[in-house]
Amino acid sequence: MPTTILRLLTLVSAVLFSFHSFAVTNWVNFEVINGHINLPVTIKGIEGRAILDSGSQLNAINISFINKNGFEFSKGSKINVKGVYGTEIQQLYNNVQANLFGADIELDELVGLRLGHHEVQLLLGAGLLEKFIFQIDYPNNRLRLFERDSLDLAKLENIEMQMDRGTGQPIVKVELNGEKNAWLILDTGNNGGLFLKRTLATDSNWLSQYGAQSGTGFGVNNVATIDNFRLPEVKFGPFTIENVQASVPAEGQNESITGQDRSGLSRIKGKNIKCLVGYDILKHFVLTIDYKSGHMHVGLPEES
Repeated sequence: MPTTILRLLTLVSAVLFSFHSFAVTNWVNFEVINGHINLPVTIKGIEGRAILDSGSQLNAINISFINKNGFEFSKGSKINVKGVYGTEIQQLYNNVQANLFGADIELDELVGLRLGHHEVQLLLGAGLLEKFIFQIDYPNNRLRLFERDSLDLAKLENIEMQMDRGTGQPIVKVELNGEKNAWLILDTGNNGGLFLKRTLATDSNWLSQYGAQSGTGFGVNNVATIDNFRLPEVKFGPFTIENVQASVPAEGQNESITGQDRSGLSRIKGKNIKCLVGYDILKHFVLTIDYKSGHMHVGLPEES
């Protein structure tokens, strides 16, 4: 498999901005499993993992974890959960006591989802992310939190980012193959590179030009057939990444690029979102993200 190559555009972009002078926590190590950020968490004395998912409007608890341990949690209402490949009705759980980031916290309105192996206990999305400014150091597998009032990231951002009005998800503007500018959902829960609307790829003739091959994609609710290929170039902030993994829904396959919408009832018109951006691109960078206000700085790790 060809290796993804990172190419610097400018000398300035090679230097990671120093954030040391601001109110910040210690670094917390995470493990990357299948492209997902996994943090240590403990619920009811059982140690496990929590997946950090910036593309999710939801916080969720793994039904497999609940069933494996025979736990009973307080049940709330039921909601529609919209995933990339479909929508299903799911149960909400309340009063879940967890130890996360070294602190004991209570989590409410956790959606019951099947998140794979029972060792995965939680999926953490907007409900957690909007409370802090996150700095995710992908190359060194670590993250830390800034107090929201301690850092004005609007003055430091070097990539166009905002919260989509329609879905409330973080979106960034990128350049695809030197041909198109597109708004992408910033999705730390996507273990691929780009997940594109099929029409975007077919209009540009990328599927035939770059030898797309059939594969399988896994959404929050369903499994679907996809076509995979390698896009020669993606500009992400001040950087260009080459030979990027990309996929589109197979012909005739239903798709929803807007990811996980809490209710599916929003009538606010947002951006024309063309795709998701995930681990195959993000893994090169240190991302400092103000999820609530919609600002981000992209940098490279500091040299040790």
